[in-house]
Amino acid sequence: MPERGRTTRDPDVPQTRIPGAAVTEESVIAASAPPVARRSVGLLVTLILGGLTAVPPLSMDMYLPALPDVTDALHASAATVQLTLTACLAGMALGQLVVGPMSDKWGRRRPLITGLVVYILATAVCAIAPTIELLIAFRLLQGLAGAAGIVIARAVVRDLYDGVDMARFFSTLMLISGVAPIIAPLIGGQVLRITDWRGVFYILTVIGIGLTVVVWRLLPETLPPAERHDGGTVEALRTMRGLLADRVFTGYMLTGGFAFAALFAYISASPFVVQEIYGASPQTYSILFGVNSVGLVIVGQINGKILVGRVSLDKVLAVGLAIITVASAALLLMSVGASGEVGLVPIAVGLFVLMSAMSLCMPNTNALALMRTRHSAGSASALLGTSSFLVGAVATPLVGVAGEHTAVPMAVVQLACSLVAVGCFMALCRPWRKQPDAMAGKRAGSKGAGN
Repeated sequence: MPERGRTTRDPDVPQTRIPGAAVTEESVIAASAPPVARRSVGLLVTLILGGLTAVPPLSMDMYLPALPDVTDALHASAATVQLTLTACLAGMALGQLVVGPMSDKWGRRRPLITGLVVYILATAVCAIAPTIELLIAFRLLQGLAGAAGIVIARAVVRDLYDGVDMARFFSTLMLISGVAPIIAPLIGGQVLRITDWRGVFYILTVIGIGLTVVVWRLLPETLPPAERHDGGTVEALRTMRGLLADRVFTGYMLTGGFAFAALFAYISASPFVVQEIYGASPQTYSILFGVNSVGLVIVGQINGKILVGRVSLDKVLAVGLAIITVASAALLLMSVGASGEVGLVPIAVGLFVLMSAMSLCMPNTNALALMRTRHSAGSASALLGTSSFLVGAVATPLVGVAGEHTAVPMAVVQLACSLVAVGCFMALCRPWRKQPDAMAGKRAGSKGAGN
């Protein structure tokens, strides 16, 4: 630890340049910390941000129990129907690249409300789509518009928090948004009792309308005009290029992206694995998915309430990556019958462990990456989200390449993505070196966050 006031130059920490002044540890902390008056947020804003982050799991998970029905209703193959998930994921990825820089330029509210309105219209068209091609097209538009909620919610958190406090708040959001994947498949399964898959999209349309009204009336602007960027597309691209040039930021971005892909391989393949291979009903599948989501929420709260601030974020992230890698390997061994034929219970246990461990990975990769940027939170959030959803979109069709009667492709994709995530973490983030979460702990007023 350098002496107080001594000039420092950590090659892994982006340096804040102040004309005519030396860059000291104190100046870096002061320049990156949000104003104290903006650091606390009310429960209402927290719930709204949780609702915005719940848009992706709602859009995906309510629809999952209906995937086999869509294949019958629209006379399409399982691989083609899974493209409706891929299209939505790709839309969410690309939309964030547009909305993120827009929110840095125009503030958070205007792009968010516009995106929500388009989301409502696209979802309504999905509900009446007569062909699989039209459904895929408007799922893409639904994803493009829904990206606004994802990227801006993360940017708002960065506007309000820093360091360990930011990691804790991301875990709080996981508690709120984690309710969505618990109840979404349950709702979807029950909807299928009284109507067909189109009813799922009608419900999503109503949810979108309600969220838009709440955001319009109750979510304040968190990015003051003085902190907005005046540049256009060229400036946005320059900002993103600068972020990608930061090796450690890119490392956390790719680590989170490939970990998310392992999760999404489960999301896209599990309806067919559980229902077609093991003969479970849509309602049973919904219950199993809900149980896994409970694990996601519980571990997320352990991360936010117990581990963050006491254990290095890098160490927690490393444990999470190790768990999902081991779980993926176990699922692959069970899928190929290495220990004989297994039933649904062992597969369900492996998926539960994998999904729960994601709560040790996703909040911490986001926090560690966003700690490295302050004045381009929208662009940084866009890159984080885009990488996750693009990798997830590529992984989705791969889990169906061998048809809907084997779980081997799902397990192979999960293990491959987990190993790549570990490789990115070790090669680019280099966690054995001093990382900015030590300084972030000072910014947040917490001890014990450093390595």
